[in-house]
Amino acid sequence: MEAWETRDWFADFLEAQNRHDLEAVREFLDPGVRRAHLPAGAEAWIADVAELVRAFPDWQWKRIQVIVEDDRLAVHLRGSGTHTGTYRHLAATRRRVNIAAFAMYRLSRGRIVEASGTDDAEQISALLG
Repeated sequence: MEAWETRDWFADFLEAQNRHDLEAVREFLDPGVRRAHLPAGAEAWIADVAELVRAFPDWQWKRIQVIVEDDRLAVHLRGSGTHTGTYRHLAATRRRVNIAAFAMYRLSRGRIVEASGTDDAEQISALLG
């Protein structure tokens, strides 16, 4: 993909995430996607997203910056939502959470095959306290 196509691809991926459309998100993931310090595989990724959106039904990601180089993306995002459901064994607090996230993705054939970055779950849990 050309750099502009990769940026458009990421915009589509982020839109699927913000719609909380897990089946659409799955289409952007390689079935064996590797994630640094997290369980591998698309099913594990989808389970993490599902847990997030159950606990934060209004969760949205905002793109701050995307840098593309060959088959890699570096992204800076802001994520926010209101904690109205159980998250990582923490009962709903009704607190609004806002985090910065940084991620690196490697793509192959239009799917994420490797991902690494900040631990969003740890940041969210720390804010919920």
